[in-house]
Amino acid sequence: MNAATLTVALKEESLRLGFDLVGATEAAQPPDFDRFLQWLADGHAGQMRYLADRLEAYRHPSHVLEGVKSILMLAANYRTVEPTAVKPGQARVSRYAWGSDYHEVIRHRLHDLSDFHRRLVPTAGVRGVVDTAPLLEKQFGQLAGLGWIGKNTMLINRRLGSWFFLAALLTTEELEYDEPSTPGHCGSCRACLDVCPTGALVEPYRLDARKCISYLTIESRDSVPGELRAACGNWLFGCDACQEACPWNRRTPATTETAFHPAPGMNPVELTDMLALNEAAFRRRFRHAPLWRAKREKIADNAAVVLENWRRYP
Repeated sequence: MNAATLTVALKEESLRLGFDLVGATEAAQPPDFDRFLQWLADGHAGQMRYLADRLEAYRHPSHVLEGVKSILMLAANYRTVEPTAVKPGQARVSRYAWGSDYHEVIRHRLHDLSDFHRRLVPTAGVRGVVDTAPLLEKQFGQLAGLGWIGKNTMLINRRLGSWFFLAALLTTEELEYDEPSTPGHCGSCRACLDVCPTGALVEPYRLDARKCISYLTIESRDSVPGELRAACGNWLFGCDACQEACPWNRRTPATTETAFHPAPGMNPVELTDMLALNEAAFRRRFRHAPLWRAKREKIADNAAVVLENWRRYP
């Protein structure tokens, strides 16, 4: 099977499986890898030491799949309903975390796509990854024509905005590659920088994770620093401020994937419910949801911060 035929078949199957965007690019060192090195050197990754620990793996996709020649980049839309206004005693959760764990949903699709690829080319080496492998997904997404990296460091697509998850199918086969997306479609807009509650977007295209509410409420093992607590407002888990301010996100379509729709009690969240959960109850409720990543103690600590914000800034 030649590269063009294989590419068309994989793209058609990707869309049939529920992915909303698909593009192909060569497996090579990302062109802005030095920028990633500088970001780490500046300490902007905070406690996310796994990034530096796997630095050499990020340098080239061959560390994810030996002999890789091509990457099929995939996107899954997660936009559903609009956020419900929060009342005192309630908190917001980032839209991506309202429903089922996207890792589980997308891995099922990747498994099916990998099996399809192997049926077409039994000798091919194939690996599907979503969010956990040492791969600079946004950079490869831009190279595959899925969108451009905006000033808020998110990958932005003209049709879907930035409300989508990224995944990749790595293959040892050659594919027919798409044209990279051209940068610069943010123009003079700085809505995302101006709206960031903590000033985490220190300049266009540069995020200091140590100030980002998503990092503070998910990745950091420590409690939110005192000087940033008020700025966290009513965010319990994650933050959508920069995405909601982005003009490209105003008229994007809703997903047809029901697994991403809000589970009961997630839009918004009752803070007393979060504080009342013991380990067993937390596991039952969130074992297959994104909040599981932060663990019960972190969620309870975040809830206490939001409750204090309601008390001090009603």
